[in-house]
Amino acid sequence: MLLTGFFTLGVASLALAARTPVRRVVHESRRSLPTGWTPVRRAELDLVVPLSIGLVQSNLENLEAYLLDVSHPDSPNYGQHWTPAQVADAFRPSQASVDAVRSWLVKEGQIDADRITVSKSGSWILANVTVREAEELLGTEYYVYQHGQDGKEHLACHQAYHVPKHVSKHVDLITPTLHFDTKITRHAITAPLDSAKDIGKVSRPVTGNVIHSIFNDLEQCDEVITLACLRVLYDFAYVPVAINKNTIGVVEYTPQSHNASDFDAFFANFSRTQVGERPKLVSIDGGVLVPSTDPNAYAESSLDLQYVLGLIGTKRQEVQLYQVGDPVEGASFNNLLDGLDQSYCTSGGGDDPTQDGIYPDPQPGGYGKDDCGIVRPAYIISTSYGYQEADLTPAYMQRQCAEYGKLSLTGVTFVYSSGDAGVGGRQDVVPGHKVTQPESAVFQRFPSGGGFSNVFPRPAFQEKAVSTYLTKYPPGYAPNIYNASGRAFPDVSANGLNYSVAINGQFRLVSGTSASAPTFASILSAVNDARLALGKKPVGWINPAIYSEAFNGAFNDITNGSNPNCGTQGFLAKPGWDPVTGLGTPNFPKMLAKWLLLP
Repeated sequence: MLLTGFFTLGVASLALAARTPVRRVVHESRRSLPTGWTPVRRAELDLVVPLSIGLVQSNLENLEAYLLDVSHPDSPNYGQHWTPAQVADAFRPSQASVDAVRSWLVKEGQIDADRITVSKSGSWILANVTVREAEELLGTEYYVYQHGQDGKEHLACHQAYHVPKHVSKHVDLITPTLHFDTKITRHAITAPLDSAKDIGKVSRPVTGNVIHSIFNDLEQCDEVITLACLRVLYDFAYVPVAINKNTIGVVEYTPQSHNASDFDAFFANFSRTQVGERPKLVSIDGGVLVPSTDPNAYAESSLDLQYVLGLIGTKRQEVQLYQVGDPVEGASFNNLLDGLDQSYCTSGGGDDPTQDGIYPDPQPGGYGKDDCGIVRPAYIISTSYGYQEADLTPAYMQRQCAEYGKLSLTGVTFVYSSGDAGVGGRQDVVPGHKVTQPESAVFQRFPSGGGFSNVFPRPAFQEKAVSTYLTKYPPGYAPNIYNASGRAFPDVSANGLNYSVAINGQFRLVSGTSASAPTFASILSAVNDARLALGKKPVGWINPAIYSEAFNGAFNDITNGSNPNCGTQGFLAKPGWDPVTGLGTPNFPKMLAKWLLLP
């Protein structure tokens, strides 16, 4: 779709001069609005908006090759991760991109040069412009949209925006444009334990008294999951030996929080020698622990941290809690990435005000700084939050995906939960089954995420496993129902149903892929510990390895269950990889042996 540029007239002495029409192309578009949003009026033309232009990063076309070079078992450079400085130098936007965009803003947009700045990361060009100026620059119209549920209003452009063809190749995305106020969703569901399954209650935190009541949990793993259940399920018995070298991080977004005394209640029941242990709080953009009486506000953080601390054990490496966002403004994935990588940092101009927390936060009680690169990332980072792919634009997702790839080049492993709204699955002990019997894809309380991306293509390392599934076990849906050529997920799985968690003085059952992510991350961290103890590097980006022939048999294959949603049964768990349970659940001894064989 091509649009002719707007004509404007300027007066110089007594002569009139018209600007040459500029050929523009669609840069981003949206076919439909996110659920609940409706346009209510045109935006005021003199309203000032912070226009942020994300520049194309250099060498992104080589990112996958760079990653495979340090992550594939057959590569002679396996484990030779890059330094953050090497990553920053390799991907910094070129001066040509900076010049092209700046020239466009000055010559075509008639934006004064003193209104244009480049972010300290070098990745964003920023300019405060009026809606009228933004509309002329981008060949679009801005509207105020309102959400039907809470009446909240939001500024966005209509359907698409455009940039000159010669500029488009220098630009990733521009905000604010098509991106809506879509909040990240935590992947945990809570429920109180009934009296028949009560495994030890504690008093309210004000007293701090604990009633110790340990039950033989291995007999009830089909109803209540505990640390002991997980250790038996995945044959996970390991005592860390490189505790001063290894790190693991857990991400939480304010206002999700926890009550510190609940750790003692949890450990008093399941790991008594760990009473008194706490994670190390690492605050990003003013992240703090917010007191609450709502168990749902404590469910995610309590679940993640109690099980990471518990699975790593008493002789453990440091567990870092990345608490992101102040209680006033909140935060999103970009805020986390800002804190982890200064070269990426979108703070100070590149953050999208409709989705990301904007810092410094001038509101009363707001955080007064913008945190860029303040954290040295842990080797393993577990995150149990997510977005729906349909709620974000491809450019927004692709820019973040590239950042995760850049961090993976430095040896960081990200473990993300796949969501609890189908179509997909995770593993659970089947009701009525013993803990030693095969697991099944989850079918109680939530359908977890899994399937095929509509944005990202299938990577080469997945080709054999996914093609085998589609050929041997065709799902039977019409081609327009799912994108069979898309990036398939999940990669792996772990138990996700009925975890016993201490929340505000009571034990509750918590379910969701929120439970799966920290479980798998903890087991993978033990692999790192063993490699580091031998003088080897952390596993980093594990995907090319786990799909390779070298890792055949490293996972417990799950062949039972499915993930119904959207009026369908979803996909079926079958032998080998499937879009319900991935490659399967961890078999720790086999995983460990295979990774120890690598350089």
